[in-house]
Amino acid sequence: MNDEQAIHDLVARYADAVNRRDQSAWRDTWAADGQWDLRGQVTTGREAIVGLWTGLMGSLPFVVQLIHSGTVAATSDRATGTWYLTEYMKTANGDGRMGVGVYRDSYARIEGAWCFARRRYDLLYSGPPNLSGDTFPFPA
Repeated sequence: MNDEQAIHDLVARYADAVNRRDQSAWRDTWAADGQWDLRGQVTTGREAIVGLWTGLMGSLPFVVQLIHSGTVAATSDRATGTWYLTEYMKTANGDGRMGVGVYRDSYARIEGAWCFARRRYDLLYSGPPNLSGDTFPFPA
């Protein structure tokens, strides 16, 4: 598998772990010193990132993440990528929500395997699935 395919696989494994709520598989996609920038809130270190994710997932009885198009640029043991996604969620009070967003990633090859060194998530849309909610400009 070439580098681009391996990174595509990493992104797919991440979304699959979200959809199955598999904390261990999701954890394994991150570098030990990774950073997750979730709409401006930056969390550093795999264990802190997993703690944040666990809390967020606990507040959503249902979530499914669908990855759409993406691009990857790899050089040696570093790479960058951009991915568009849609998430469908049911909140604790039963409301249906949809988010459309973009991940801008940095990857590192560690011991032969690609992992997330940094993921930045920005919303492009948040609200009901009928698109009557809030839209956001593409982030700088």
